[in-house]
Amino acid sequence: MGNSSVHGTCDPRFQRIKDAFALNLAENLETGAAVAMCLDGKPVVNLWGGFADAARTKPWQHNTLVNVWSVTKGVVALAVAIMVERGKLDYNKPVAEVWPAFAQNGKAKITLGQVMSHQAGLNGLSVPMDFAGLAAYTPYVTALETMAPLWEPGSRCVYHALTYGHLAAETLRHADGRRMSQFVQDEIAAKLGVPFYIGVPPLEDSCAAEIIAGEGTNDWVRDVTASAYPHACQNPTPEATAPNDRAWRAAEIPGGNGHTTALALATIYGNMVGRSSPLLSPKAVAMATEIRFDGLDACNGLPAKWGAGFSLNKEGYSTRAGHGTFGHGGWGGALGFADPKARLGFAYVTNHMRGFSDRIDIRRQRLIDAAYDAI
Repeated sequence: MGNSSVHGTCDPRFQRIKDAFALNLAENLETGAAVAMCLDGKPVVNLWGGFADAARTKPWQHNTLVNVWSVTKGVVALAVAIMVERGKLDYNKPVAEVWPAFAQNGKAKITLGQVMSHQAGLNGLSVPMDFAGLAAYTPYVTALETMAPLWEPGSRCVYHALTYGHLAAETLRHADGRRMSQFVQDEIAAKLGVPFYIGVPPLEDSCAAEIIAGEGTNDWVRDVTASAYPHACQNPTPEATAPNDRAWRAAEIPGGNGHTTALALATIYGNMVGRSSPLLSPKAVAMATEIRFDGLDACNGLPAKWGAGFSLNKEGYSTRAGHGTFGHGGWGGALGFADPKARLGFAYVTNHMRGFSDRIDIRRQRLIDAAYDAI
C-alpha cells in the first residue's frame, strides 16, 4: 500500500517539493524517506514520511537515521578539506609524506589528490578480505599499505567504492591523530549541531532504519564484477542489506557507512555555500571542488568529473542540477549536494534502495526539479 502522509516543515515557497515527495510516497516508490533543503544557510524544507522498516510498522521520524552509502564520501571529503585549509594536508603532495607505510610497493608518489579523485590505482584490495576485516579497520588498512597499485596511478579514473574511505581516513589520522569518525563528530557534526555518524553509537542504534534492497539494487555490483576493474566489488563484495546488522552500523567504514538524516546532510552542504561558514572558507571550498578528473570512468565508461572527493556538475542527479554543483550520491538513491550559485544545500535519503538503468532516480529527480522550479 502507498503512504502519502508527509510530516515536517516546508516554506510555502517550496510547496512543490512537498507535493513531489507526497507523490513518491503515494505511488509506493518509497518505503520511508526524507528530503531537506537549506537556502542561505537556513532550513526551508525538512520533510519525512513512510516507514523505517520493511514491515511498515515503524513510522519514519524526524530523527530516523539511515545508511547513506557513498554519500558518506562527500562528508569525508569535507573533513579532508578542513585539514587542507589548516595546512596539515596538501592535495598535491604524496600521501606517504604523512603516512610513511603507504609508500610500500610503488605507492610512494601517489598524491592525496589522486586518492580523492579515484585515480590512485587502488579501487579494491588484491588480497582476500572478509567483512570482519573491513569492519575491524586495521586489517583493511594494512592490506592497502602493503599492496601494489592495480593500475598505474594517475593514468585513469576508476571509482574506489570502499577503499576511498580508508585511504582518506588513514591519511587524516596520521596528520591529525583522530580517526575519521571522531574528526567528523568533533569538527563537523558537533559544530553544526547535526547527527552524522561513521559508526552509530549504541544509544542511537534504535533510530536506524531498515534497509530494503529493491529492484535493480545489485545491478552495479554485477556490472563492476563483470568489468575489467572488478576489484571495487571484491574482498569483500558489498551487500545491500548489510546495514541491517549491528556489526555494519557499529563499524568505521568511511567509504560507505555514514548514518544521518536529510536535514543534517542539507545543513552540511548548505553550510559550505552559505554566506559564512564555521567549517571552510570560500577559498578552501574552491580548492576542494577544483576539477581533478574530467573524462570517462574506465570501469563503466560513464562520464566522471571529480574534485577532491566531490562529484562535480553531476547531471545524473537530475536534468536540472548541473553546472557548478558538487556533492555525492549513494548506492540505492541517497544524495547530498550543494549549489554555490543558489547558495543551496539539498539532501534526499531513503531506506528503499533502487537501481535505474538510465542512472536517474525519478524519486529524487522530482524533488530536485521541484526545488529548482521554486528557486
